Amino acid sequence: MKQQKAGDLQNVPRPVAAMSRIYENSVDFGWHSHRRGQLLQILGGFMTARTPDSSFIIPSGYGLLIAPDVPHAVTSHGRVSMQSLYIEPDGALMLNWEPTRVISTSVLLSAMVGAFIEEPTLYAENGRGGHLAALILDEISRAKEGPFALPMPSDKRLQRLCKDLSETPSIDLDIDDWADNLGMSRRTMTRKFRTQTGMSFAEWRRRLRMAHVMRRQAEGARLDEAAADVGYRSLSSLRKAMREVVV
Repeated sequence: MKQQKAGDLQNVPRPVAAMSRIYENSVDFGWHSHRRGQLLQILGGFMTARTPDSSFIIPSGYGLLIAPDVPHAVTSHGRVSMQSLYIEPDGALMLNWEPTRVISTSVLLSAMVGAFIEEPTLYAENGRGGHLAALILDEISRAKEGPFALPMPSDKRLQRLCKDLSETPSIDLDIDDWADNLGMSRRTMTRKFRTQTGMSFAEWRRRLRMAHVMRRQAEGARLDEAAADVGYRSLSSLRKAMREVVV
């Protein structure tokens, strides 16, 4: 049977449509958007995503909830198994689409999506498919947000800082050095960064480094190699940072 594409599922006469994919190698899907809202759920492997104002880490066991019509770019790293739901943007479905965010996908949600994918695209709305769709939406609405967003500050100087770190996460300057490089006082830099991203600079950098570690592992690097790449001098310091990110 021919695999359906995301574009095929945007206008089916059902409130929820789904597909699954396995990518054996890294793929960059480029910038695009969907008329429907989307839950991109990772069963195995690791993906990253970007929207115009944030970037996201999507490890196994999590999913990215993307509001309708939001431009986004997604990249798979190494082998990835994923499921994608496309949800009609109807207020009656009671999903909070804002902001685009990473959510924890429960074992129950993953199992229900797996069962739903086995149903016909034009499932019986009063039958098993319709019941599964309703339960899936309810489970999504209850899902907790995961600690994997990297919001981008609006200040151009802070954006430059984030870009430099994203390109070279091992840069080991302290906050005073960064503030001097940007022509800001330490107090101004830290205040603006927290106001514009919702987190401290230290927390943002820690999340960024975790994203690079996960990506390098997905691409086949050893954990010690990935740790060194992002500036951690030992596995114990990396593991401590991991515990601080995934709480």
